[in-house]
Amino acid sequence: MASQSYANHRQFVPMFHGVLFGILFLTLIGACVNLYKSWGDHIVLYSASLIVVMVVCVVMLSLFARIFALKAQDRAIRAEENLRHYVLTGKLLDSRLDIRQIIALRFASDGEFAGLAQKAALEQMTPDAIKKAVKTWRPDTYRV
Repeated sequence: MASQSYANHRQFVPMFHGVLFGILFLTLIGACVNLYKSWGDHIVLYSASLIVVMVVCVVMLSLFARIFALKAQDRAIRAEENLRHYVLTGKLLDSRLDIRQIIALRFASDGEFAGLAQKAALEQMTPDAIKKAVKTWRPDTYRV
């Protein structure tokens, strides 16, 4: 399993985060420039406005596809960590923990998971504080 820590746990996919969004951003700028330049010409204005609408739709589609995938993963992580807590303690996770805290807790090793979950619920720790409190990091390399 790959070594992971607080310093390197964030995933960056260059083709998605850099190339795709860079191309979409430049295409949106080009479409807006095209729309601006065709403002006086009613024959070209319709096509230029359709291009802008289509580019905006593709940007929204890309963002929603990412958000929906992450939401599905968040639900799976919540179920996995709830089961893990139940196996370790015989009880479900504290209901005061929100989804972002539970997602941060997934990095804690089994030895510190239950104690950190209880501390996070009592002190309402931020997800970042939870990750920083993890001493023995359990990698999660499958997150999108």
